[in-house]
Amino acid sequence: QVQLVESGGGLVQAGGSLRLSCAASGRFFSNYIMGWFRQAPGKEREFVAYISYSGSSTYYADSVKGRFTISRDNAKNTVYMQMNSLKPEDTAVYYCAARYYSGSNFRPDEYDYWGQGTQVTVSS
Repeated sequence: QVQLVESGGGLVQAGGSLRLSCAASGRFFSNYIMGWFRQAPGKEREFVAYISYSGSSTYYADSVKGRFTISRDNAKNTVYMQMNSLKPEDTAVYYCAARYYSGSNFRPDEYDYWGQGTQVTVSS
């Protein structure tokens, strides 16, 4: 069992930056693929990024590539997402998620555990 708690969301102007954190409780954090997803009002939850067990591999949605960076610290049981050059269209609730077995890692239904989400609002 893994419990996930996100933090770091907030209100920022376009072009600004935020760093999201997701703290995991439970054992063997390094045994989980970690992903970030987001959901805007009236839209489906969408993939943003994922990171491999050790952190050696990362993958991003085209919409955030070059602006967002996912990382993890297995000693601290935490995954991060640095978000730079934010745009109004990045406004959403951001969720971190964990899955035990690797797969495509792009679909929400592949993930076993979810945090409660943190709101990110980017003003124009």
